[in-house]
Amino acid sequence: MQRRAQQTDHHAEGEIMSGKPKLGWAGLCNVSFGFFGIQIGFALQNANMSRVFQSLGSSIDDLPALWIAAPLTGLLVQPVIGHLSDRTWLGRLGRRRPYFLAGAVLACLALLVMPLQGMLLGAAMLLWMLDASLNVAMEPFRAFVGDMLDKSQHTAGYAVQTAFIGAGAVVGSLFPSLLDALGVANIAPEGQIPDTVRYSFWAGGAILLAAVLWTVLNTQEYSPAQMEAFGEAPAPETGPDLALAARSPMGALPWIIAGGLLAGGVAHWTLAKELYLLAGLLAAYGAALVAAILLARAGRTTLLSSVVGDFAGMPPLMKRLALVQFFSWSALFIMWIYTTPIVAQYHFGATDPASPAYQAAANYVGRLFSIYNGVAAPAALLVLPWLAHPVPLQQMKQVPRDSQHHRLVRLFGIPEFFRVVREGWGVAVRAEKST
Repeated sequence: MQRRAQQTDHHAEGEIMSGKPKLGWAGLCNVSFGFFGIQIGFALQNANMSRVFQSLGSSIDDLPALWIAAPLTGLLVQPVIGHLSDRTWLGRLGRRRPYFLAGAVLACLALLVMPLQGMLLGAAMLLWMLDASLNVAMEPFRAFVGDMLDKSQHTAGYAVQTAFIGAGAVVGSLFPSLLDALGVANIAPEGQIPDTVRYSFWAGGAILLAAVLWTVLNTQEYSPAQMEAFGEAPAPETGPDLALAARSPMGALPWIIAGGLLAGGVAHWTLAKELYLLAGLLAAYGAALVAAILLARAGRTTLLSSVVGDFAGMPPLMKRLALVQFFSWSALFIMWIYTTPIVAQYHFGATDPASPAYQAAANYVGRLFSIYNGVAAPAALLVLPWLAHPVPLQQMKQVPRDSQHHRLVRLFGIPEFFRVVREGWGVAVRAEKST
C-alpha cells in the first residue's frame, strides 16, 4: 500500500508513467529505417571485397589475410560500443544516435574512397575502417528499438527491423547487377575496379548516410530521467566486479597456453597463417582476463574490466551459443571470401579479374547473396519466434522412442539444438528488452 501511494504521488508529479507512448507503423519504420542503409553497406562489403582485392592484383591465396580485418574489428568494436552507448547521454543528440551517426559518416567515407584505391594495402585499410564503422553504427541500433518502444511493441519493432535488414542486404547485393543491366561498364583495365562496383559503393554510401540521418532526424530518444520514469533505469556506473575479483588469475592460463600451442602447431605443421590470428586472440583474451581480475581486486572499474567481466560472467547457455556463433561466423566469412573466385573459376571458367567472364561471375555471386539474404531474413522473422515457444519441442519429445523419426531426431541432436536455440533466443530477446 505504501509503495502504491508513493507511485500515485509520483504519477501526480509527472514522474511515473505507465508505459512508453505507442508508435504507429510510420514511427516503427522511423526507428529502424537506418538499419536499411547499414545493411546495404554490409552487403556491398560481403559481396564485393574479394572482387575488389583481386581486381587490384591479389591472388586467391592472399584474400584471407586481406579480409582478416573484418572479423577482428567486429569482435573488438561491438562489446566496447555496446558498453559505452549504455552509459552515454549527449543531450538533444541522445544516447544511441551519436554512435550510429558517427559510424554512418565514417562508413560513408570509406565507401566513397574505396573504389578510388589503386593499392591493395589502401583497400585493406579501408575495409578495416568500413567494417569498424558499420559495427559502430549497428551495435547501438539493436538496443535502440528496446529503448524507443513500449514492451508491448517490441515484437513488432524487431519484425520491422528484420524486414529492413533483409531489404538492405538484398538491395546492396544486387547493386552491381542492376547497374550492369542499365549499361554501366562492368569491366575495367587491369588493376582497376569496374564502374559497376565503383558506382555501387558510392550510391550505397549515400543511401547509408541518408537512411541513418532519417532515423536521427525523425526520432527523439528518451532522457535518462524519462527512462527511469518508465521503470527502465540506464546502466548504472557500477563498482568493482566482485565475481571477477573472486576469480584466480591462474584461471586465465588455459587461454594463454591454448594460444601458444595453436601458434606452435601452425608453425610446426605449416598450417594457414591466418590461424596465427586465432592463436593471438586466445592468448590476448587470457592476458586481458588476468588484467581485468587484477583491476577488480584493486577495486578499480575500467572499460577492460567491465567488458571482460561481462564476457566471463555469461550464463553457461550463452557461452554455448557463443561457440555456435564462432563456427557459424567462420563459415560465413569463408563463404564471403571465396565464393567469387571459386564461382568465377569453376562455373565461368575465368581466373583473370580483368576479363568480362570474371566480372560477370562476380555479379552472379551478388545475385546469389541477394537470394540467401532474401530467404534468411523472412526465415529468421518467422522461424525463430516459433523456436522460442516450448510446445514444438515438447511434441517432439512425445514421439515414440522406437520410431524411425525419433532415431533420426536423436542422431542429429535436433531436440538439443532446438532447446539451445530456443532458450538462447529467449535470453537474447530478454537482454535486448532490458537494455
